[in-house]
Amino acid sequence: QAVMNLERLSKHAAAFQGDDVGWCCLGTTGAKVGAAVFVHVDRDCVVQAAELARAGGCRHLVLQPSQGANQHSRFLYLRVKGEVENLVQAVGFDCCTIFWLSVLQCKRQESRPREWVAQQFLGVATVFPVAYSVPVETVARAMVASVLQPVEGKVEVLENEAIHELGKA
Repeated sequence: QAVMNLERLSKHAAAFQGDDVGWCCLGTTGAKVGAAVFVHVDRDCVVQAAELARAGGCRHLVLQPSQGANQHSRFLYLRVKGEVENLVQAVGFDCCTIFWLSVLQCKRQESRPREWVAQQFLGVATVFPVAYSVPVETVARAMVASVLQPVEGKVEVLENEAIHELGKA
């Protein structure tokens, strides 16, 4: 683990050397930092980190954008997440596994009232218990499991149900 200055990410290129697999979960909250910083961190820094990882020998990248990511979305959040998916895929990894997460079930230090309400509602949903939320521990296990099994094709997109299944591994 390395602490890096996102404004000088290229100066940390050595930290990206020699790894076959990389995981990128970098992101921020637009409501907290504003649209410009959100775009810079969630798109530009993620793409730059992917480029550094690929240049350092990384062949398989696991990326965590968002469920519903779409570069043509009217919503900034989903548009940026869709853009980053396409830009990272263009970097040229042998394989890119994309985790389309819905609501993460986790405890946060900062207050996010809308996310908290969604967690409470979706966390107790009994009709579709894996469709709309996923515990962060399950995501972590699924991310590791995703690189330990053969992947069909260059890009693999996993949504909540598949993430839950992999997270049981």
